[in-house]
Amino acid sequence: MDTSSVIPATVVAEHGSRESCWIIVHNKVYDITDFLDGKSSLQQHPGGSRIILRYAGKDATAAYEPVHPPDVISTNLPPEKFIGIAEQSASAVDSPQTEEEKKRELLLASRPPLDEILNLHDFEAVAKTVLPAKAWAYYSSASDDEIAIRENRAAYQRVWFIPRILRDVTKVDWSTTILGQKSSLPIFISATALGKLGHPDGELNLTRAAGKHGVIQMIPTLASCSFNEIVDAAQPGQPLFLQLYVNRDRELTKKYVQNAEKRGVSGLFITVDAPQLGRREKDMRMKFVDDGAGAKVQEGQSGVKKDQGIARAISSFIDPSLAWKDIPWFRSITKMPIVLKGVASPKDAILALEAGVQGIVLSNHGGRQLDNARSGLENLVDIVAALKTRGPWPNPNFSVFIDGGVRRASDVLKALALGASAVGVGRGFLYAFSSYGQEGVERAIEILRDEFEMNMRLLGITSLSELTPDLVDASRLRAGNTPQDNLYSQTYQPLQLAQFRESKL
Repeated sequence: MDTSSVIPATVVAEHGSRESCWIIVHNKVYDITDFLDGKSSLQQHPGGSRIILRYAGKDATAAYEPVHPPDVISTNLPPEKFIGIAEQSASAVDSPQTEEEKKRELLLASRPPLDEILNLHDFEAVAKTVLPAKAWAYYSSASDDEIAIRENRAAYQRVWFIPRILRDVTKVDWSTTILGQKSSLPIFISATALGKLGHPDGELNLTRAAGKHGVIQMIPTLASCSFNEIVDAAQPGQPLFLQLYVNRDRELTKKYVQNAEKRGVSGLFITVDAPQLGRREKDMRMKFVDDGAGAKVQEGQSGVKKDQGIARAISSFIDPSLAWKDIPWFRSITKMPIVLKGVASPKDAILALEAGVQGIVLSNHGGRQLDNARSGLENLVDIVAALKTRGPWPNPNFSVFIDGGVRRASDVLKALALGASAVGVGRGFLYAFSSYGQEGVERAIEILRDEFEMNMRLLGITSLSELTPDLVDASRLRAGNTPQDNLYSQTYQPLQLAQFRESKL
Protein backbone atom coordinates (compact mmCIF):
# COMPACT_ATOMS: atom_id res chain seq x y z
CA MET A 1 0.00 0.00 0.00
CA ASP A 2 1.20 3.54 -0.73
CA THR A 3 2.36 4.81 2.64
CA SER A 4 1.58 8.38 1.67
CA SER A 5 -2.11 7.55 1.35
CA VAL A 6 -4.80 8.64 3.77
CA ILE A 7 -6.52 5.72 5.49
CA PRO A 8 -10.19 6.18 6.47
CA ALA A 9 -11.15 5.16 9.99
CA THR A 10 -13.60 2.63 8.54
CA VAL A 11 -10.72 0.86 6.79
CA VAL A 12 -8.64 0.79 9.97
CA ALA A 13 -11.63 -0.65 11.85
CA GLU A 14 -11.77 -3.55 9.40
CA HIS A 15 -8.37 -4.64 10.72
CA GLY A 16 -9.42 -5.09 14.34
CA SER A 17 -8.61 -8.74 14.91
CA ARG A 18 -5.70 -10.94 15.92
CA GLU A 19 -5.38 -12.09 12.30
CA SER A 20 -5.08 -8.54 11.00
CA CYS A 21 -4.33 -5.91 13.61
CA TRP A 22 -3.89 -2.26 12.72
CA ILE A 23 -3.67 0.61 15.17
CA ILE A 24 -3.37 4.38 14.95
CA VAL A 25 -0.63 6.14 16.92
CA HIS A 26 0.01 9.86 16.51
CA ASN A 27 -2.21 9.89 13.42
CA LYS A 28 -0.18 7.15 11.70
CA VAL A 29 -1.55 3.71 10.86
CA TYR A 30 0.58 0.66 11.60
CA ASP A 31 0.11 -3.05 10.93
CA ILE A 32 1.28 -4.71 14.12
CA THR A 33 -0.13 -8.18 13.49
CA ASP A 34 3.33 -9.78 13.51
CA PHE A 35 4.24 -7.91 16.69
CA LEU A 36 1.47 -9.54 18.72
CA ASP A 37 3.23 -12.82 19.35
CA GLY A 38 6.72 -12.25 18.07
CA LYS A 39 6.04 -13.64 14.62
CA SER A 40 8.81 -13.71 11.98
CA SER A 41 11.82 -11.65 13.06
CA LEU A 42 9.92 -9.24 15.31
CA GLN A 43 10.17 -9.14 19.09
CA GLN A 44 6.95 -9.79 20.97
CA HIS A 45 5.36 -6.79 22.64
CA PRO A 46 6.74 -6.70 26.23
CA GLY A 47 3.27 -6.32 27.70
CA GLY A 48 1.81 -9.19 25.70
CA SER A 49 -0.76 -9.15 22.91
CA ARG A 50 -3.86 -8.44 25.00
CA ILE A 51 -2.96 -4.77 25.51
CA ILE A 52 -2.55 -4.22 21.79
CA LEU A 53 -5.71 -6.12 20.92
CA ARG A 54 -7.72 -3.82 23.13
CA TYR A 55 -7.04 -1.08 20.57
CA ALA A 56 -7.11 -3.21 17.42
CA GLY A 57 -8.63 -1.18 14.60
CA LYS A 58 -8.72 1.97 16.74
CA ASP A 59 -6.67 4.99 17.77
CA ALA A 60 -4.29 3.86 20.52
CA THR A 61 -2.47 7.16 21.01
CA ALA A 62 -3.96 8.03 24.39
CA ALA A 63 -2.96 4.65 25.82
CA TYR A 64 0.40 4.52 24.01
CA GLU A 65 1.67 7.99 24.91
CA PRO A 66 2.14 7.73 28.70
CA VAL A 67 3.80 4.31 28.71
CA HIS A 68 6.02 4.27 25.62
CA PRO A 69 8.92 6.37 24.43
CA PRO A 70 7.93 7.93 21.10
CA ASP A 71 10.49 5.93 19.10
CA VAL A 72 9.29 2.47 20.18
CA ILE A 73 7.27 1.82 17.02
CA SER A 74 9.92 3.07 14.61
CA THR A 75 12.56 1.03 16.46
CA ASN A 76 10.64 -2.24 16.60
CA LEU A 77 8.62 -2.27 13.38
CA PRO A 78 10.10 -2.46 9.86
CA PRO A 79 9.18 0.45 7.54
CA GLU A 80 6.72 -1.63 5.50
CA LYS A 81 4.48 -1.96 8.57
CA PHE A 82 3.65 1.75 8.30
CA ILE A 83 0.42 1.77 6.31
CA GLY A 84 -0.34 5.46 5.93
CA ILE A 85 -1.81 8.56 7.54
CA ALA A 86 -5.08 8.20 9.40
CA GLU A 87 -7.96 10.23 8.11
CA GLN A 88 -8.78 12.88 10.68
CA SER A 89 -12.50 13.22 11.21
CA ALA A 90 -14.23 16.42 12.27
CA SER A 91 -15.24 14.75 15.50
CA ALA A 92 -11.61 13.92 16.27
CA VAL A 93 -10.49 17.49 15.66
CA ASP A 94 -13.28 19.09 17.66
CA SER A 95 -13.79 16.36 20.25
CA PRO A 96 -15.04 17.88 23.51
CA GLN A 97 -13.26 17.40 26.81
CA THR A 98 -14.23 14.34 28.77
CA GLU A 99 -15.61 14.77 32.27
CA GLU A 100 -12.35 13.43 33.68
CA GLU A 101 -10.34 16.00 31.69
CA LYS A 102 -12.60 18.82 32.86
CA LYS A 103 -12.26 17.69 36.47
CA ARG A 104 -8.48 17.56 36.30
CA GLU A 105 -8.30 20.96 34.63
CA LEU A 106 -10.32 22.45 37.49
CA LEU A 107 -8.16 20.73 40.10
CA LEU A 108 -4.95 21.98 38.46
CA ALA A 109 -6.36 25.49 38.40
CA SER A 110 -7.07 25.34 42.14
CA ARG A 111 -3.69 23.97 43.24
CA PRO A 112 -1.91 25.79 46.07
CA PRO A 113 0.53 28.39 44.70
CA LEU A 114 4.02 26.93 44.41
CA ASP A 115 5.41 29.23 47.09
CA GLU A 116 2.96 27.66 49.55
CA ILE A 117 4.54 24.24 48.99
CA LEU A 118 6.81 23.90 52.01
CA ASN A 119 7.95 20.28 51.88
CA LEU A 120 7.90 17.13 49.76
CA HIS A 121 4.79 15.89 51.56
CA ASP A 122 2.92 18.85 50.08
CA PHE A 123 3.80 17.73 46.56
CA GLU A 124 2.52 14.25 47.35
CA ALA A 125 -0.76 15.62 48.66
CA VAL A 126 -1.28 17.72 45.53
CA ALA A 127 -0.37 14.84 43.23
CA LYS A 128 -2.82 12.56 45.02
CA THR A 129 -5.57 15.05 44.22
CA VAL A 130 -4.75 16.07 40.64
CA LEU A 131 -3.46 12.81 39.16
CA PRO A 132 -5.85 10.51 37.31
CA ALA A 133 -6.76 7.55 39.50
CA LYS A 134 -4.81 5.10 37.33
CA ALA A 135 -1.64 7.20 37.51
CA TRP A 136 -1.89 7.68 41.29
CA ALA A 137 -2.45 3.95 41.75
CA TYR A 138 0.66 3.13 39.71
CA TYR A 139 2.93 5.70 41.35
CA SER A 140 1.83 5.17 44.94
CA SER A 141 1.36 1.41 44.96
CA ALA A 142 3.61 -1.06 46.73
CA SER A 143 3.59 -4.82 47.07
CA ASP A 144 1.18 -7.04 48.99
CA ASP A 145 0.17 -5.44 52.32
CA GLU A 146 2.41 -2.38 51.72
CA ILE A 147 4.27 -2.91 54.98
CA ALA A 148 7.68 -2.31 53.41
CA ILE A 149 6.76 1.06 51.90
CA ARG A 150 5.43 2.31 55.23
CA GLU A 151 8.46 0.98 57.09
CA ASN A 152 10.78 2.76 54.63
CA ARG A 153 9.37 6.01 55.95
CA ALA A 154 8.97 4.93 59.58
CA ALA A 155 12.59 3.79 59.93
CA TYR A 156 13.87 7.35 59.65
CA GLN A 157 11.66 8.39 62.56
CA ARG A 158 13.52 5.99 64.88
CA VAL A 159 16.96 7.53 64.31
CA TRP A 160 17.70 10.55 66.48
CA PHE A 161 20.23 13.35 66.13
CA ILE A 162 22.89 14.15 68.72
CA PRO A 163 23.85 17.70 67.71
CA ARG A 164 27.04 19.54 68.69
CA ILE A 165 26.97 23.17 69.82
CA LEU A 166 29.12 26.32 69.84
CA ARG A 167 30.66 25.72 66.46
CA ASP A 168 31.12 28.31 63.75
CA VAL A 169 28.56 27.32 61.12
CA THR A 170 28.48 30.59 59.18
CA LYS A 171 29.46 28.84 55.97
CA VAL A 172 27.86 25.48 55.23
CA ASP A 173 28.63 23.29 52.19
CA TRP A 174 26.36 20.37 51.27
CA SER A 175 27.85 19.65 47.82
CA THR A 176 29.47 16.30 47.13
CA THR A 177 30.81 13.92 44.49
CA ILE A 178 28.84 10.84 43.41
CA LEU A 179 30.72 8.22 41.37
CA GLY A 180 33.20 10.91 40.42
CA GLN A 181 30.50 13.37 39.32
CA LYS A 182 29.91 16.67 41.08
CA SER A 183 26.52 17.19 42.68
CA SER A 184 25.14 20.28 44.40
CA LEU A 185 23.30 18.00 46.87
CA PRO A 186 24.17 14.61 48.42
CA ILE A 187 21.22 13.08 46.58
CA PHE A 188 20.46 11.79 43.10
CA ILE A 189 17.09 11.57 41.38
CA SER A 190 16.32 7.86 41.50
CA ALA A 191 14.66 6.16 38.54
CA THR A 192 10.87 6.04 38.47
CA ALA A 193 8.98 4.73 35.46
CA LEU A 194 6.32 6.16 33.15
CA GLY A 195 6.65 9.86 33.86
CA LYS A 196 4.06 10.87 31.27
CA LEU A 197 1.34 9.34 33.39
CA GLY A 198 1.87 12.35 35.62
CA HIS A 199 2.84 15.11 33.17
CA PRO A 200 2.98 15.45 29.36
CA ASP A 201 6.74 16.18 29.45
CA GLY A 202 7.43 13.17 31.64
CA GLU A 203 11.06 12.65 32.66
CA LEU A 204 12.20 15.74 30.76
CA ASN A 205 10.96 17.78 33.73
CA LEU A 206 13.61 16.06 35.84
CA THR A 207 16.37 16.40 33.25
CA ARG A 208 15.90 20.12 32.78
CA ALA A 209 15.58 20.90 36.48
CA ALA A 210 18.53 18.66 37.38
CA GLY A 211 20.75 20.32 34.80
CA LYS A 212 19.78 23.77 36.02
CA HIS A 213 20.53 22.98 39.66
CA GLY A 214 23.48 20.59 39.44
CA VAL A 215 21.68 17.42 40.57
CA ILE A 216 22.23 14.00 38.97
CA GLN A 217 19.30 12.20 37.35
CA MET A 218 19.08 8.43 36.94
CA ILE A 219 17.37 7.58 33.64
CA PRO A 220 14.86 4.72 34.01
CA THR A 221 14.66 1.84 31.55
CA LEU A 222 10.87 2.21 31.57
CA ALA A 223 10.78 5.95 30.99
CA SER A 224 7.92 7.43 28.98
CA CYS A 225 10.42 9.58 27.11
CA SER A 226 13.02 7.89 24.95
CA PHE A 227 16.58 7.61 26.19
CA ASN A 228 17.82 9.91 23.44
CA GLU A 229 15.12 12.49 24.19
CA ILE A 230 16.30 12.67 27.79
CA VAL A 231 19.98 12.90 26.93
CA ASP A 232 19.28 15.52 24.26
CA ALA A 233 17.44 17.63 26.86
CA ALA A 234 20.45 17.62 29.20
CA GLN A 235 22.92 20.47 29.33
CA PRO A 236 26.44 19.92 27.94
CA GLY A 237 28.41 17.89 30.46
CA GLN A 238 25.38 17.26 32.69
CA PRO A 239 26.00 13.99 34.58
CA LEU A 240 23.42 11.25 34.10
CA PHE A 241 23.14 7.72 35.45
CA LEU A 242 21.24 4.83 33.83
CA GLN A 243 18.97 2.37 35.63
CA LEU A 244 18.89 -0.96 33.83
CA TYR A 245 16.33 -3.74 33.81
CA VAL A 246 18.22 -6.56 32.12
CA ASN A 247 16.50 -7.85 29.00
CA ARG A 248 16.33 -11.57 28.22
CA ASP A 249 17.95 -10.67 24.91
CA ARG A 250 21.47 -9.84 26.05
CA GLU A 251 22.39 -8.40 22.68
CA LEU A 252 19.69 -5.75 23.13
CA THR A 253 21.02 -5.08 26.63
CA LYS A 254 24.55 -4.71 25.31
CA LYS A 255 23.49 -2.24 22.62
CA TYR A 256 21.46 -0.22 25.13
CA VAL A 257 24.31 -0.03 27.65
CA GLN A 258 26.96 0.81 25.07
CA ASN A 259 24.77 3.48 23.48
CA ALA A 260 24.30 5.02 26.93
CA GLU A 261 28.06 5.08 27.48
CA LYS A 262 28.59 6.59 24.03
CA ARG A 263 26.06 9.32 24.85
CA GLY A 264 28.00 10.23 28.00
CA VAL A 265 26.15 8.45 30.82
CA SER A 266 28.42 8.26 33.88
CA GLY A 267 27.11 5.26 35.82
CA LEU A 268 25.20 2.01 35.26
CA PHE A 269 22.76 0.99 38.00
CA ILE A 270 21.65 -2.60 37.39
CA THR A 271 18.39 -3.44 39.15
CA VAL A 272 18.93 -6.81 40.86
CA ASP A 273 15.83 -7.13 43.06
CA ALA A 274 13.26 -7.59 40.30
CA PRO A 275 13.47 -11.02 38.64
CA GLN A 276 9.69 -10.63 38.69
CA LEU A 277 7.74 -7.51 39.57
CA GLY A 278 5.85 -7.57 42.85
CA ARG A 279 2.07 -7.70 43.21
CA ARG A 280 1.13 -4.04 43.49
CA GLU A 281 -2.50 -4.37 44.33
CA LYS A 282 -3.57 -0.72 44.07
CA ASP A 283 -2.29 -0.78 40.51
CA MET A 284 -3.80 -4.21 39.84
CA ARG A 285 -7.26 -3.11 40.97
CA MET A 286 -7.25 -0.41 38.30
CA LYS A 287 -7.42 -3.22 35.72
CA PHE A 288 -5.12 -1.72 33.13
CA VAL A 289 -6.35 -4.51 30.88
CA ASP A 290 -10.08 -4.60 31.56
CA ASP A 291 -13.38 -5.69 30.14
CA GLY A 292 -14.97 -3.49 27.54
CA ALA A 293 -13.24 -2.17 24.43
CA GLY A 294 -11.19 -4.88 22.79
CA ALA A 295 -12.61 -7.71 24.87
CA LYS A 296 -14.14 -9.35 21.80
CA VAL A 297 -10.82 -9.79 20.01
CA GLN A 298 -9.32 -11.35 23.15
CA GLU A 299 -11.85 -14.18 23.23
CA GLY A 300 -10.22 -17.57 23.10
CA GLN A 301 -6.89 -16.41 24.52
CA SER A 302 -5.51 -18.55 27.28
CA GLY A 303 -3.94 -17.09 30.39
CA VAL A 304 -5.34 -13.58 29.96
CA LYS A 305 -5.00 -11.86 33.30
CA LYS A 306 -7.17 -8.78 33.40
CA ASP A 307 -5.94 -7.54 36.77
CA GLN A 308 -2.23 -7.19 36.05
CA GLY A 309 -2.01 -3.43 36.29
CA ILE A 310 0.45 -1.24 34.44
CA ALA A 311 3.60 -2.50 36.17
CA ARG A 312 3.28 -6.12 35.17
CA ALA A 313 1.87 -5.30 31.77
CA ILE A 314 5.07 -3.56 30.66
CA SER A 315 7.72 -5.70 32.31
CA SER A 316 7.64 -9.18 30.83
CA PHE A 317 10.98 -8.61 29.07
CA ILE A 318 12.93 -8.63 32.37
CA ASP A 319 15.33 -11.57 32.65
CA PRO A 320 14.74 -13.70 35.78
CA SER A 321 17.95 -15.66 35.14
CA LEU A 322 20.24 -12.72 36.00
CA ALA A 323 22.90 -14.01 38.42
CA TRP A 324 26.35 -13.29 39.86
CA LYS A 325 27.92 -15.13 36.93
CA ASP A 326 26.73 -12.31 34.65
CA ILE A 327 28.65 -9.53 36.40
CA PRO A 328 31.93 -10.20 34.53
CA TRP A 329 30.01 -9.90 31.26
CA PHE A 330 28.67 -6.48 32.26
CA ARG A 331 32.16 -5.40 33.22
CA SER A 332 33.36 -6.51 29.77
CA ILE A 333 30.83 -4.46 27.80
CA THR A 334 31.23 -1.08 29.53
CA LYS A 335 33.75 1.11 31.28
CA MET A 336 31.02 2.92 33.22
CA PRO A 337 31.02 2.42 36.99
CA ILE A 338 28.62 -0.43 37.76
CA VAL A 339 26.31 -0.29 40.77
CA LEU A 340 23.94 -3.07 41.87
CA LYS A 341 20.58 -1.61 42.82
CA GLY A 342 18.48 -3.58 45.31
CA VAL A 343 20.99 -5.09 47.75
CA ALA A 344 19.58 -6.04 51.17
CA SER A 345 22.06 -8.49 52.70
CA PRO A 346 25.56 -8.04 54.18
CA LYS A 347 26.57 -11.26 52.40
CA ASP A 348 25.47 -9.87 49.03
CA ALA A 349 27.23 -6.58 49.77
CA ILE A 350 30.47 -8.52 50.26
CA LEU A 351 29.86 -10.49 47.06
CA ALA A 352 29.33 -7.22 45.17
CA LEU A 353 32.61 -5.85 46.52
CA GLU A 354 34.41 -9.05 45.52
CA ALA A 355 32.78 -8.98 42.07
CA GLY A 356 34.56 -5.71 41.34
CA VAL A 357 31.56 -3.44 40.90
CA GLN A 358 31.80 0.14 42.08
CA GLY A 359 28.87 0.26 44.44
CA ILE A 360 25.50 -0.92 45.68
CA VAL A 361 22.14 0.66 46.40
CA LEU A 362 20.48 -0.55 49.60
CA SER A 363 16.89 -0.63 48.48
CA ASN A 364 13.68 -2.63 48.64
CA HIS A 365 12.48 -0.99 45.42
CA GLY A 366 10.35 1.58 47.22
CA GLY A 367 8.45 -1.24 48.90
CA ARG A 368 7.28 -2.45 45.48
CA GLN A 369 8.98 -5.88 45.41
CA LEU A 370 9.26 -8.23 48.39
CA ASP A 371 6.94 -6.98 51.10
CA ASN A 372 8.29 -7.18 54.68
CA ALA A 373 11.81 -6.65 53.34
CA ARG A 374 13.77 -4.39 55.67
CA SER A 375 14.27 -0.77 54.73
CA GLY A 376 17.53 0.39 53.24
CA LEU A 377 18.22 2.39 56.38
CA GLU A 378 17.86 -0.67 58.62
CA ASN A 379 20.17 -2.66 56.33
CA LEU A 380 22.72 0.15 56.21
CA VAL A 381 24.05 -0.40 59.73
CA ASP A 382 24.73 -4.12 59.22
CA ILE A 383 26.11 -3.75 55.69
CA VAL A 384 28.54 -0.97 56.60
CA ALA A 385 29.74 -3.08 59.54
CA ALA A 386 30.33 -6.02 57.19
CA LEU A 387 32.19 -3.91 54.63
CA LYS A 388 34.46 -2.49 57.33
CA THR A 389 35.81 -6.01 57.88
CA ARG A 390 37.05 -6.08 54.28
CA GLY A 391 39.36 -3.08 54.29
CA PRO A 392 39.63 0.65 54.96
CA TRP A 393 36.37 2.53 55.37
CA PRO A 394 35.10 4.63 53.71
CA ASN A 395 36.30 2.73 50.64
CA PRO A 396 37.10 5.24 47.86
CA ASN A 397 36.46 2.54 45.25
CA PHE A 398 33.12 1.29 46.55
CA SER A 399 30.04 3.41 47.21
CA VAL A 400 27.05 2.49 49.34
CA PHE A 401 23.89 4.31 48.28
CA ILE A 402 20.43 4.05 49.80
CA ASP A 403 16.90 4.92 48.74
CA GLY A 404 13.31 4.53 49.91
CA GLY A 405 11.13 6.66 52.15
CA VAL A 406 13.15 9.88 51.95
CA ARG A 407 11.07 13.03 52.34
CA ARG A 408 13.42 15.39 54.20
CA ALA A 409 17.03 16.51 54.09
CA SER A 410 17.24 15.29 57.68
CA ASP A 411 16.58 11.76 56.39
CA VAL A 412 19.54 12.10 54.03
CA LEU A 413 21.81 13.38 56.79
CA LYS A 414 20.91 10.42 59.00
CA ALA A 415 21.80 7.99 56.21
CA LEU A 416 25.08 9.75 55.47
CA ALA A 417 26.03 9.75 59.14
CA LEU A 418 25.48 5.98 59.22
CA GLY A 419 27.75 5.40 56.23
CA ALA A 420 25.83 6.03 53.03
CA SER A 421 27.70 7.73 50.18
CA ALA A 422 24.60 9.48 48.79
CA VAL A 423 20.83 8.99 48.83
CA GLY A 424 18.34 8.40 46.03
CA VAL A 425 15.02 10.26 46.00
CA GLY A 426 12.37 8.93 43.62
CA ARG A 427 8.73 9.52 44.47
CA GLY A 428 9.38 12.96 45.97
CA PHE A 429 10.50 14.34 42.61
CA LEU A 430 7.93 12.29 40.72
CA TYR A 431 5.11 13.90 42.68
CA ALA A 432 6.73 17.31 42.26
CA PHE A 433 6.58 17.26 38.47
CA SER A 434 3.22 15.49 38.42
CA SER A 435 1.87 18.45 40.38
CA TYR A 436 3.75 21.41 38.91
CA GLY A 437 6.01 20.26 36.06
CA GLN A 438 9.63 21.38 35.89
CA GLU A 439 8.96 24.26 38.27
CA GLY A 440 7.82 21.73 40.84
CA VAL A 441 11.10 19.83 40.61
CA GLU A 442 13.05 23.06 40.96
CA ARG A 443 10.98 23.97 44.01
CA ALA A 444 11.63 20.52 45.51
CA ILE A 445 15.38 20.99 45.03
CA GLU A 446 15.15 24.44 46.63
CA ILE A 447 13.25 23.03 49.62
CA LEU A 448 15.83 20.28 50.16
CA ARG A 449 18.67 22.79 49.82
CA ASP A 450 17.12 25.00 52.50
CA GLU A 451 16.59 21.98 54.76
CA PHE A 452 20.23 20.90 54.33
CA GLU A 453 21.47 24.35 55.31
CA MET A 454 19.27 24.53 58.42
CA ASN A 455 19.87 20.98 59.61
CA MET A 456 23.62 21.10 59.12
CA ARG A 457 23.87 24.32 61.13
CA LEU A 458 21.74 22.86 63.88
CA LEU A 459 23.84 19.68 63.89
CA GLY A 460 26.99 21.78 64.24
CA ILE A 461 28.70 20.78 60.99
CA THR A 462 29.87 22.80 58.00
CA SER A 463 30.51 20.03 55.44
CA LEU A 464 29.27 16.54 54.72
CA SER A 465 32.69 15.12 55.61
CA GLU A 466 31.94 16.00 59.24
CA LEU A 467 28.93 13.67 59.32
CA THR A 468 29.93 10.79 61.60
CA PRO A 469 28.01 8.06 63.45
CA ASP A 470 28.39 9.89 66.77
CA LEU A 471 25.96 12.55 65.50
CA VAL A 472 23.05 10.09 65.44
CA ASP A 473 21.51 7.57 67.81
CA ALA A 474 20.39 4.50 65.85
CA SER A 475 19.97 2.26 68.89
CA ARG A 476 16.18 2.29 68.53
CA LEU A 477 16.18 1.73 64.77
CA ARG A 478 15.15 -1.92 65.18
CA ALA A 479 13.18 -2.00 68.38
CA GLY A 480 12.12 1.50 69.32
CA ASN A 481 8.67 3.02 69.05
CA THR A 482 7.99 4.95 65.86
CA PRO A 483 6.81 8.53 66.35
CA GLN A 484 3.72 9.39 64.32
CA ASP A 485 4.54 11.06 60.99
CA ASN A 486 1.38 13.08 60.55
CA LEU A 487 2.13 14.46 57.10
CA TYR A 488 2.94 11.05 55.66
CA SER A 489 -0.16 9.58 57.30
CA GLN A 490 -2.32 12.12 55.49
CA THR A 491 -0.94 11.24 52.05
CA TYR A 492 -0.71 7.46 52.43
CA GLN A 493 -3.76 5.78 50.94
CA PRO A 494 -4.62 2.48 52.66
CA LEU A 495 -5.28 -0.60 50.58
CA GLN A 496 -8.88 -1.50 49.79
CA LEU A 497 -10.53 -4.90 49.74
CA ALA A 498 -12.54 -6.24 46.81
CA GLN A 499 -15.79 -4.34 46.51
CA PHE A 500 -19.32 -5.57 45.90
CA ARG A 501 -20.83 -4.33 42.67
CA GLU A 502 -24.12 -2.55 42.48
CA SER A 503 -26.90 -5.05 41.86
CA LYS A 504 -28.66 -4.85 38.52
CA LEU A 505 -31.76 -6.68 39.78
